[in-house]
Amino acid sequence: MASSLGNEKSVNPVLRISQLDALELNKALEQLVWSQFTSCFHGFKPGLLAHFEPEVKAFLCLILWKFTVYSKNATVGQAILNIQYKNNLSQTEKYQPLSKHQKLWYLIFTVGGRWLEERCYDLFSNRQQQSFCKIKSYIGFGSGLLKLCGLVNFLIFLRKGTFATLTERILGIRSVFCKPQNVRQIGFEYMNRELLWHGFAEFLIYLLPLINVQKLKLKISSWCLPVAGLSNSENTLAAHCRECSLCGEWPTMPHTIGCPHVFCYYCIKSNFLFDIYFTCPKCGSEVHSLQPLKYKIEMTEMHG
Repeated sequence: MASSLGNEKSVNPVLRISQLDALELNKALEQLVWSQFTSCFHGFKPGLLAHFEPEVKAFLCLILWKFTVYSKNATVGQAILNIQYKNNLSQTEKYQPLSKHQKLWYLIFTVGGRWLEERCYDLFSNRQQQSFCKIKSYIGFGSGLLKLCGLVNFLIFLRKGTFATLTERILGIRSVFCKPQNVRQIGFEYMNRELLWHGFAEFLIYLLPLINVQKLKLKISSWCLPVAGLSNSENTLAAHCRECSLCGEWPTMPHTIGCPHVFCYYCIKSNFLFDIYFTCPKCGSEVHSLQPLKYKIEMTEMHG
């Protein structure tokens, strides 16, 4: 496949966004592998891997490096995006894969550098001797300097579009497409559905707080369960005070609102505080006055 790439000038340049996407895919893969690996130790004593975490991570990254960069001249993220590394130090115009030295130094810079930083931090974090403090300060200075160089390299990458990482620039390895890219056929049906759904959802989020759902529900229930032939006499009131018209239970501290139905005090009070235009769910009467039920009617209903 490498020999079929032909002349270097005919290779399409890799987009910046494609190189950044490949880096993000690599990070996501490493996190996925680490999470799957640690899930195998959930049944063991907590903190079993804490003392050897840098070494275990380095070993897993070594396995990934063996089956990606060493074998295919590309990371997993690059392989997904049809990208691979090219030896940019070669004098020939044709595609040249990475040399063994470049692959080995890539392993040292990426895996070894990360392991050294994590392990040195663990070794010198609790040491108070002057010599250890100096070594820790030197390591911190070196790490900060490398991050600064990485930032400068990233700014240059945004300008020129080559060498997304400092390691690629130092080793002279460049990202190229494995084969010429075809014209992308983009369909907008899915995007249109997403836009319509998000617009409809935002409309509902804006509209629902303006609707009095409680009153609407009570109005619908009054239509579905019409009550006719009601009077305001004590006999009718006593006939309807067997249960609260809201919760359906035996009314606690029964109260009326001026209609023949009875409510628990806390049921009617909370609903009336929530909606000053509250109406009876049985007959649709508005709250004229909140009055406690007469004692003799309570006793009559109890004995009934």
